[in-house]
Amino acid sequence: MKRSSAIIESATGIILRTRPLTETSLIVQWLTPDLGRISTVAKGARRPLSPFRGKLDLFYLADFSFARSRRSDLHTLREVSIRDTRKAIRQDLHLLQQASYATALIEQATEVETPLEGVFQLISKFLDEKPQAHLTFSFELKLLDELGLAPNLAEASLSPGAKEIARNLLVKDFAFVNRIQLTRGQVNELRQFLHGFLIFHLGKVPASRAAAVAEETVRH
Repeated sequence: MKRSSAIIESATGIILRTRPLTETSLIVQWLTPDLGRISTVAKGARRPLSPFRGKLDLFYLADFSFARSRRSDLHTLREVSIRDTRKAIRQDLHLLQQASYATALIEQATEVETPLEGVFQLISKFLDEKPQAHLTFSFELKLLDELGLAPNLAEASLSPGAKEIARNLLVKDFAFVNRIQLTRGQVNELRQFLHGFLIFHLGKVPASRAAAVAEETVRH
């Protein structure tokens, strides 16, 4: 009996993670708005003359097509067309640390192959901003809100000043958030509050969080 042909699908996605599968192939994890997090195998991607060469790196935004597997959640990557390499991330260590933490948090907090349009838009905007610790706090709050887990700030164990800042971090866009000035005490207060809140709801937080929120220019 003749086998039916594989189903070919197309999507736009951000590369969250890559890892070797064999000596010549890579597993590429994508975040897409309509299909959620999906994993693909890029066969031959590690070969010098591969058509995937230079197209598969962290945080790249690209259009891609894949053949959907009928037996597993690992699909076969077919074509990739880059939209944005986000070169600036690779030129700034702290920006790289923030981006790595944000993608790790998404991986931990979301299910595979579930539509995540709001999360996709959120990480897209976050990756284009300059690094500051409270920008990461804003990302955490906005992600929690997307997942229906946002804290009740009115009842939160925060000082009045920190509560007001947290409200702005939650509802204002990243451009506005980057202009907010925090005292060192407020940064520490929000860091500890959100750390505890994330652990309560997710069980743990990625180890990369410490580096992502470590550097901050604040008022004393």
